[in-house]
Amino acid sequence: MSQPESTQSSPYGAAPALRPFGAPAVEEPRLPWGKAVVVTVLVFLVAGVVAGWAWQQFSPLAQYKVDERGGSLGEEQMTRIFGPDGTFTAIGFVAAAVLGAALFWWLRNYGPWSVAIVALGACLGSGVSWGVGMLLGHDPLDPRLRAARPGDLVAAPLELHTWTPAASWLVGAALACAIIAATTWRADPVATTSQPAASDSAPPVH
Repeated sequence: MSQPESTQSSPYGAAPALRPFGAPAVEEPRLPWGKAVVVTVLVFLVAGVVAGWAWQQFSPLAQYKVDERGGSLGEEQMTRIFGPDGTFTAIGFVAAAVLGAALFWWLRNYGPWSVAIVALGACLGSGVSWGVGMLLGHDPLDPRLRAARPGDLVAAPLELHTWTPAASWLVGAALACAIIAATTWRADPVATTSQPAASDSAPPVH
């Protein structure tokens, strides 16, 4: 006599289904567009303010020596005339590379759009950095030379002599994105055949 089948459920829950080998991983949920853009803007805005302050504080400025004919630069001071350009480039490149890498990894689910968001943020940071530095440290040279006496030293104004250093933010962020993308784009397994490995037929029996 056969026993009736048990209708009681097992006290243990069903085991979770495992992802088949070679199946694509489930994509993580994306952040809302608004939040992604706002966070990126805020991060680069704060970074631009801090970088502008650092540019104003640590830039080596050439010193004009005042005489009866006005102000002049010696040979040693001529080598420091482009000091603000180099300082702005170094600060901007490092800040944009670090922040660009972190934000690109955070927004990686957006695909190519994450690069555009980070690039726009880097451009914003560059502009804010230049504006803050000029606001804090740019004093016109001519009025200070006229007010100085012979023998005084007058610092050159804080300024960029070319716009090339302003691109250091964009270059740093783009380079960070490129390195991360190149090292992670093959992280997920890629299926080489249209049929899963488990569907292979058994060898024929002779």
